[in-house]
Amino acid sequence: MTRTRFAPSLTGHLHIGNLRSALFAYLLAKHDEGEFILRIEDTNSSKILISPEELINVLLNTFQLTYDEGPKKERDSTEYIQSKRLDIYKSYAEKLLKKGEAYYCFCDKKTLNAKRMKASEEKQNFLYEDPCRIIGIEEAKNRVLAGESYTIRQKMPRSGQISFHDLVYGDITFDNSTLEDQILIKSDGFPTYNFANVIDDALMDITHVTRGCEYLSSMPKYLLLYEALNFPRPEFVHLPLIKNKEKGNLTKTNKDDDLIDLLKQGFLPSAILNYIALLGWNPRTNQEFFTLQELINEFDISKITKRPCCYDIKKLEWFNKHYISKMNDQEYINFTRPYLENVYNLKDKTEEWINNLLLLFKKHLHFGSEIALVSNLFFREIIVLDETCISYLRSDELIPSILKTFKEEIETCSDWNLQNIEELLKRVELKTNSTKEKTYRSIRIVVTGLNYGRELSKILFLLEQQTIIKRVENSIGMY
Repeated sequence: MTRTRFAPSLTGHLHIGNLRSALFAYLLAKHDEGEFILRIEDTNSSKILISPEELINVLLNTFQLTYDEGPKKERDSTEYIQSKRLDIYKSYAEKLLKKGEAYYCFCDKKTLNAKRMKASEEKQNFLYEDPCRIIGIEEAKNRVLAGESYTIRQKMPRSGQISFHDLVYGDITFDNSTLEDQILIKSDGFPTYNFANVIDDALMDITHVTRGCEYLSSMPKYLLLYEALNFPRPEFVHLPLIKNKEKGNLTKTNKDDDLIDLLKQGFLPSAILNYIALLGWNPRTNQEFFTLQELINEFDISKITKRPCCYDIKKLEWFNKHYISKMNDQEYINFTRPYLENVYNLKDKTEEWINNLLLLFKKHLHFGSEIALVSNLFFREIIVLDETCISYLRSDELIPSILKTFKEEIETCSDWNLQNIEELLKRVELKTNSTKEKTYRSIRIVVTGLNYGRELSKILFLLEQQTIIKRVENSIGMY
């Protein structure tokens, strides 16, 4: 049975890369009718920024990537939070010590950092030759009993090569001579990321490990641990890098792709999942929009690309706009109204007015909170025109007549409804002997401050007569 896992650390914000790793692992397992496991890596306690509960809530409830095993879904009393598995890691480190494949290291971090810095300044590769490697086991144990600070390191081979086959990148070989003895247990008693991962994946029967290709350079360390511990290797699926259009590779500190923030802005989980599924996976069809079940059905490792892919917020907005437009009207109103209420006081507005305002932008909204931006013109008394708008108003001698006639028509309109507004606009066009384009654009500019936008008659209906008259009067003198 295919068993995959998502094993995030808690040391950064939840970002697009996290979710893609979870999604691809989930799709791989579910396509093969296998199992998807969630494991929490919290051994770097000093740098934890998010809680396991928050991560699980986002993963499970928001994106519906339901895991089969994990926290609160334990199998045979298995712990899925690494900080609760410390005794397991220590026991395996002790096995390697007994076999002579690991050793106690008493070198202090300050000395090591100084040597690394010196090598960097001299532009030399740094490979630490650990003097503790040759200390006898009895002497080392005595120093440990005496209270001396230590780490446990694995003895890496000094010659030869090690190879593996990646299901995306193919056969890859590494020279052992480039490897530094890796730390297994840190001085605080916690395991390193590599050591804990290998043990957990083996004990949890993980068959396929999916992760970003930035981990390819660490593969020799993983492979040598599998050998030393006599664990069978899983299949490896390394995913292509996700690059930010402006800032290079996505990182834990670059919050442009923060999932929590995207959700708060009003990006829909279905749109986010659909978009990131295509970051490094090509269905090889013209289909762009997928439900989660469709992704499960179509997912195939052979369709994962090797080349880096670009995270483009504009492309995500395009996907989100599609999903928003497909909502029924009531769903859309329920979705967007809180974003409007968070910014504007709607107490003096009727339900009909609010609903009409929201629906005016349904086919054009890129994300939920954008409604407060695009509807700003309905909550301001004065419209400030930019140079482009002013320039247009001054470009034709007919425009003052259009605006004057428009103001007169509004002042004499006794029944303010959509049909009357549309007829009013036609009369302005006929009375001034103007074109529809010129009439509508001139009016739109002085009323909204924009050269283009939604249906003019609907905008005028929502703004109401006195507001429009005031804006036209304020524009006098600009042309």
